[in-house]
Amino acid sequence: MARARRKLVPPQPKARGDSTQRLTAAFLDYLRGECRLADNTVAAYQRDIKRFRRWLGNRNITGLKIADLSDFAATLHELKLAPASIARHIVALRMFFRYLQLEGLLKDNLAELLGSQKLWQRVPEVLSPQMVDRFLQSPQSYDAYWRRDRAMLELLYATGCRASELSNLRTSDVHLAEGYCLCHGKGNKERLAPIGRLARKAVQEYLDDERSQLAAVPATPPVWLLLSRSGRRLRREAIWELVKKYAVRAGAPESISPHTMRHSFATHLLAGGADLRQVQEMLGHASIATTQIYTHVDQSRLKKVHDRFHPRA
Repeated sequence: MARARRKLVPPQPKARGDSTQRLTAAFLDYLRGECRLADNTVAAYQRDIKRFRRWLGNRNITGLKIADLSDFAATLHELKLAPASIARHIVALRMFFRYLQLEGLLKDNLAELLGSQKLWQRVPEVLSPQMVDRFLQSPQSYDAYWRRDRAMLELLYATGCRASELSNLRTSDVHLAEGYCLCHGKGNKERLAPIGRLARKAVQEYLDDERSQLAAVPATPPVWLLLSRSGRRLRREAIWELVKKYAVRAGAPESISPHTMRHSFATHLLAGGADLRQVQEMLGHASIATTQIYTHVDQSRLKKVHDRFHPRA
């Protein structure tokens, strides 16, 4: 049951930075307690509102006009932020102003008047199947925890999991005999992700060898599947670092990230003839519009569909 929202004392006409900071803290509590947003989402909104506060300076937030907010949006463009990042800043600002409106601190939510920029779809970077094979084989026996790292890379490509989802994967979530794992996605949504034969083999070898050694380090047996050298959960930041390390070794582009494996997973599924709805379900997308970006990546799939079904192909 949602907890009661804490009412705030309206700021004085000349509210300063400390007042805005107090409002921000209360807003973040509201996102966690009432909106039940995921921790990563709250952290992203916190960064966005912090940027807004720096831009605001000592000005009174209650005295802002729509022209001021438009200037803030223009500042984001001048910083050359990605379109998706700018859009998220605007969404965060709308939610922040909506919260202030609910608290009676603002009469109108002027942030609602900020135009939602038409996001040009950035085509995600995708590795070729040949590059994926080299990348997945890059952890070698001379690496400290090469079986763990190979299992990590195989899971990224086999399931399409995000780095945060893989970091939070528990051993009880993985069912190798049945060939699937239970992923905990954004907003604490759960979905089943199939695990292929090669990924199951890599995970089993890691479980039989390195994980038992890593799990013996802490006093309490850890529940997480992927463990650090200290026996704790392998953080998503560490997953990013390892992906970068093995990308260099495999000769992959420097811009590769764990999300590149997710993009490759979806694109290769569609190229193999998978249904868009099925890929949407495996990725955990709330809207199929998000999944449709991969149809733009794989032009060969569209041509095959055209050749097969168009009467004059």
